Amino acid sequence: MLEKLFKLKENGTTVKTEIIAGLTTFMTMAYIIALNPNLLTDFGLKGGNLWNGVFLATCIASAIGMFVMAFAANKPFAMAPGMGLNSFFAVVVANISGLTGMAYLESFQAALCIILIEGIVFIALSILNVREKIVEAIPLGVRLGIAPAIGLMLMNIGLGSNAGIYSENGGPFYAMRDFFGALTPRLAKTSMGSGYTGMVLTVVTMFVGLFVIVVLAQKGIKAAVIIGMLVASVINWAGQAIFLHTNPFDSLKTASFLPPFQDMAETTLFKFNFSGFAQIGWFTVITLIVTFCIIDMFDTIGTLVGTASRAGMLDENGKMPKMKEALLADAVGTVVGSATGTSTVTTFIESASGVEAGGRTGLTALTTGIVFLACMFLAPVAAIIPAAATSSALIYVGVLMITGLKNIDFADITQSVPVALMLIAMPVSGSIGHAIGIGLISYTVIKVFTGKAKDVSVLTYVLSFIFLIKFFLVA
Repeated sequence: MLEKLFKLKENGTTVKTEIIAGLTTFMTMAYIIALNPNLLTDFGLKGGNLWNGVFLATCIASAIGMFVMAFAANKPFAMAPGMGLNSFFAVVVANISGLTGMAYLESFQAALCIILIEGIVFIALSILNVREKIVEAIPLGVRLGIAPAIGLMLMNIGLGSNAGIYSENGGPFYAMRDFFGALTPRLAKTSMGSGYTGMVLTVVTMFVGLFVIVVLAQKGIKAAVIIGMLVASVINWAGQAIFLHTNPFDSLKTASFLPPFQDMAETTLFKFNFSGFAQIGWFTVITLIVTFCIIDMFDTIGTLVGTASRAGMLDENGKMPKMKEALLADAVGTVVGSATGTSTVTTFIESASGVEAGGRTGLTALTTGIVFLACMFLAPVAAIIPAAATSSALIYVGVLMITGLKNIDFADITQSVPVALMLIAMPVSGSIGHAIGIGLISYTVIKVFTGKAKDVSVLTYVLSFIFLIKFFLVA
């Protein structure tokens, strides 16, 4: 049955490989299950009931988006509320509260109307093939540069911002900035105070995990990434017990394994505040919808194209089969997210870890989606996976994706400059969409002023103009 549904043999994979890939993807993105409700509720300060509602919405909307990806597109990509987009959503909610005088919960429910409209717009654009046409309008050179740029972004996340350490001296302190960035270990120890021991444990964890993954991958072991993460986790847990004198499993003793459905029903489930939404003002509403659409559209497009490129899923023209269905999955996820209580659902770059583990079909996405649903009951277990262990996987996958640079013609300045700018912009800005925008604008400008304006398609001109408006006129 699974063979018929997902065409495993045709895609050169097996049930075992796909399940391992799905679990690998989950482990690298499990952080979103707790982080998303933290960001949208100011770490629970805006109400514990709301936190519980967003927590369940994160699990449900992500899972449904992945189920659509699995059965409609048969692709191994995972989805969840997008990082960056959720922070922006939280800012929007706070601004709505300040603008209208509504309570945070009412403002949250009004902002969900914006996400609902965005999702409906995306469903329409996906069905009408508009989003697919936008993908095709991205010049081939820029498309080829997306995967390496995402690779640098993954490495930046893994080394720079995934595992933060706090101490009496403040924080968060990060490995690349505060450990490797220090002139000497003595200065790093002074700046981080008691957090220095935790930082050393973090660095050891991520590099041991990375080396285990590399060695096992070289030996052809498909489960290399997930085994490396498990080894790193065990080292981190042992280090916490021995050097930090803490029990990493303490949280399990008092954790509740019962999903808080009642809290969700009271705060977020179909709680659209249309009357509050009308108080925002139409110009502001339209601006917000357009902003969410632009960021989400190009984050998703970039992730799909970049990850598919690494997996060998693109044809000779740089196009991915069933792109329409893959784009529809995140649109459906976004609508479900608005109805259950979370911000925009988008394709996660951590999908690359599952692809690297051998995932090639929708069975990978289905596996990840099932585990997300299970996390409604097992969230405390997912929460004990150390961030440093996921860093190992992110760094490894990032390195592999950078190898896509070999497909770019660096002798052609119209390709090399846009790609180089994307390589810098993506990890620095933290946005796939913004980096693609910079790549499109630079490509268009170079072509026009080198007498090759006819090489640029009309839609590419339009996209470049839209990004110029976004960068300079839309806050």
